[in-house]
Amino acid sequence: MPQGRALRLVTLKESLAEAESGRRTSKPVNAQDAKEEERETKASKKKPPYLTMLPTAVLRLTRATRRRKRAKLPSLKKAPQAVPQDSAEERCGLGCLVIPCCQRFNSIRWFMAFYCVLLVSQGIVFGLTVMSNNDFEQDHVLTTTEKSALTLSYDISSCLVALFIAYYGGSGNRTKWIAFASFLVGFGSLLLAFPYFGTKDYKIEIKPEDICSMTKVQSSTCLRSKSSFQAKYITFFTLGQIAQGIAGMPLYILGITFLDDNVPTHSSGIYLGIADAAGILGYALGYAIGAPQLKSSQNSTSQTKNAFNNMGHVLQQNWWFDFLLVALLAWSTLIPFLCFPYTLAGTTKIRARKQREFYLYESNLKYWKFEGNIKDLFGAVWMLLKSPVFMYQALSKASESLIIIGASEFLPIYLETQFILTPTMAASLTGLILVPAGALGQLLGGIIVYQLKMSCKALMRFIIASSTVAIIFFGVVFFVHCDPVRFAGISENYNGTGQLGNLTAPCNERCRCSTGLYSSVCGRDNTEYFSPCFAGCTHAKTIGNQKRYYNCTCIKEGLTTSDDDGDFIDAVLGKCDMNCYTLPLFFAFIFSGIVFTSFCGVPINLIIFRIIPEHLHSLAIGITYVIMRIFGTIPGPLLFKQTGETSCTFRDISKCGHKGRCWVYNKTKMAFILIGICSFCKLCTICFTVLGFYKYRAFVREKKDILQDITWKTPKTRRKRSNF
Repeated sequence: MPQGRALRLVTLKESLAEAESGRRTSKPVNAQDAKEEERETKASKKKPPYLTMLPTAVLRLTRATRRRKRAKLPSLKKAPQAVPQDSAEERCGLGCLVIPCCQRFNSIRWFMAFYCVLLVSQGIVFGLTVMSNNDFEQDHVLTTTEKSALTLSYDISSCLVALFIAYYGGSGNRTKWIAFASFLVGFGSLLLAFPYFGTKDYKIEIKPEDICSMTKVQSSTCLRSKSSFQAKYITFFTLGQIAQGIAGMPLYILGITFLDDNVPTHSSGIYLGIADAAGILGYALGYAIGAPQLKSSQNSTSQTKNAFNNMGHVLQQNWWFDFLLVALLAWSTLIPFLCFPYTLAGTTKIRARKQREFYLYESNLKYWKFEGNIKDLFGAVWMLLKSPVFMYQALSKASESLIIIGASEFLPIYLETQFILTPTMAASLTGLILVPAGALGQLLGGIIVYQLKMSCKALMRFIIASSTVAIIFFGVVFFVHCDPVRFAGISENYNGTGQLGNLTAPCNERCRCSTGLYSSVCGRDNTEYFSPCFAGCTHAKTIGNQKRYYNCTCIKEGLTTSDDDGDFIDAVLGKCDMNCYTLPLFFAFIFSGIVFTSFCGVPINLIIFRIIPEHLHSLAIGITYVIMRIFGTIPGPLLFKQTGETSCTFRDISKCGHKGRCWVYNKTKMAFILIGICSFCKLCTICFTVLGFYKYRAFVREKKDILQDITWKTPKTRRKRSNF
């Protein structure tokens, strides 16, 4: 090659390299051109003119082209950019029938409205089911298998179908899956109503004499066969809860992922908070509707209640009407969900904006492709299970579910025992005051996350801080209690004549009293007795609405008062007044603790959405629900019931050997169990979140190192704000 030509090529390469480096810098146009002209002037002085003529011409042409492009940039920014979208896919209609006036409902806000109605419907079903089961178990003797079928059928059915619905529903039309859930919620509610519908429950109103009698009361015969109502109730309630469990998975898995995909990143928190609050409010409404139908605890045991006879008093339950109304409410959302399109209007822009944001994905998750077969399903599940940050969030959600289960199991009994409330009042207060605290916490948590636009690290810090405050409130609750009253045979030994743990004493041993009837009375000695019979009362009068007892051999102290007939009253029906006024203070602290506990619900879901790729969101939430069922909702009720039984002080054992309900509880031990369960679960949440925080920080550091290795040669590059 000639020497002159080689020199020209070298000079051209150097000039082009200088131009490229100048293009990458972020300096102003005038300063950049001035520097290039200065460099060209110096080079032209050192080299002959025939060697610089061609490179100079090329550079001038390049600069002119670059200037024209920069001049056109402002006009291009002002011009509206066309976003590709499928108009047929975003039309709202029922199949091929598209109604123009219905297009106003084709938005995320209208979807949210119908979605909340469906969530409230299933929440009401949950509350009614819990109240109906409690009422049913008080009336009938159930085996362990029957109790498990009524308690665990919802959780087991939802656990079995969660992964399949999440995998196949997440890649399909999610609005149609939610419409299918709407149908199942209504159908399952009808199954729950069927045992009560058209069934007349005939019961004998047995009113055994509750005063002391020297003759032995004949106990009722043991029933060996089950009633037709009991068999029908167990069958249809199990089937109804299975239907509700299957319906819950599209509702809670596909519904929240559809919301997250159709709203901006930081706006999804408030939508998820509203959805969670709607479900909890529905549960509270179910409690409020079912509480008035509960029976009083001061009643005969199951052995007495199981006597059926057509000549008795007709007790017609109204449960079927409540379940029927819920079914109609759920089915009112069926057609709207069928009309919603695959993607809502404006979703394309939101997804395009989210694709430009940074998310922490592991390489094996980011490039996972769906093929639609079982092998790929389990392969994707295995990949997600190996993600430590995701697993810590799933375990945190399981520990949070245990708090709700523990509160729902213990709070009604705790209120009834600690503050001397009726079962109806305790259940109503639990449903109308404590349960809405969870809804308020979910809503406020979503609003706080939305307003502060928290990153993943900030969300984890928020979970840790709110859980710590919740533990403090739970600890304070333990010190808010009432002093226990004196209970003959339980905490007081009949003035030294009896023994603790034995209701029978020399003063009532000839009365042949039965523990099958719990009808507490308060004596003039300010001591509570299990029944007038155990107080040794031989005479009774009903004056007005109050029943009074006389000639009680076990009551020998206290002030005596006489009635209008001149007879001295020894005891009155009901519990003794403890002169305790700490119930409002208790509700203030327990309400605050549940609110701060519920702050964690929305942040946990948002963290999962940000660390898992978009096409795996539904499957990740499905795995989270499976873990929550296995470690939370399935063993939780049985574990807490067994734990609560340890605080029972006196339980009725019938003549047939059946274990009856617990009549008297140890208040201090119940407080330890309630506060201990809530605090331990919150500590588990804090531990899992801390481990996830450090693991996430290690991933972020590794990701930053990789980005620095790629861009270390690029000077002064602008870094976009990420979701770290």
